[in-house]
Amino acid sequence: MTWKIKQFNDLSTYELYQILQLRCQVFVVEQKCPYLDIDYLDIEADHLFLEENGETFAYCRLLAPGVSFEEASIGRVLVKEDQRNQGLSYQIMTKAIEFLFNQKNYPSIKLSGQTYLIDFYKGLGFQPTSSVYLEDNIEHIDLLLNKKLHNGEKE
Repeated sequence: MTWKIKQFNDLSTYELYQILQLRCQVFVVEQKCPYLDIDYLDIEADHLFLEENGETFAYCRLLAPGVSFEEASIGRVLVKEDQRNQGLSYQIMTKAIEFLFNQKNYPSIKLSGQTYLIDFYKGLGFQPTSSVYLEDNIEHIDLLLNKKLHNGEKE
């Protein structure tokens, strides 16, 4: 299996199709949440995904500051159903954080996480910054990770 990070224009048509199909499977079908997944933010995103033999197993999109939030952000995090409970969600989040902090040199990362995953995100160093709110009828909370705190530096 190979981890890849590509900008929108560098994705092959097949890679994009795989990503969009998997996002639809997880966020619309599995979560029974009809919403418009294709929101044009993909065009501005870096796409991090795990692939083997043309099949995508894990995915997230990475956005620069000012696109979705004032801070850089991670969104659309998913692992294919038959690949869950193997540590892939931790791996993809670790790679996403490393890319945004070390390759892009952004000072902080914000995400809107589903509340049932709050302990997972806290385990990566994210801290809640909002009250719980409904997004597409699913409870979410905003979380923030500061690069200096993540690296053990004092502010």
